[in-house]
Amino acid sequence: GDLDKVVNLLLSLSGRLARVETALDSLGPHASAEDKVALREKQRLLVAQLEDAKELKEHVGRREEAVGAMVARYLPAEHLQDYQHFVKMKSALIAEQRELEEKIKLGQEQLRCLHESL
Repeated sequence: GDLDKVVNLLLSLSGRLARVETALDSLGPHASAEDKVALREKQRLLVAQLEDAKELKEHVGRREEAVGAMVARYLPAEHLQDYQHFVKMKSALIAEQRELEEKIKLGQEQLRCLHESL
């Protein structure tokens, strides 16, 4: 459960940071100083939060190793391999699910814009 939460947090923060950086890059020369300062402050906070989330992921990784060592004492080799594969694939699948959700959301937004333009 913690792995799910941390991976989702990392993906969410990364996405938000990317959007803020895109907004900063797209600011024109006539953008107000207040807008630039606000976006830079958001960027700074998101970078700090992302670093904290990375530390959380490392902590979860250490706990995962400890649990894995404990589980290894009780499971036969075949079941242990299944467990290790499950844990390894879980975060990859969470990331893939999140990516697919974002693509679906983007597609729906594009579809909505096309319907409005017609």
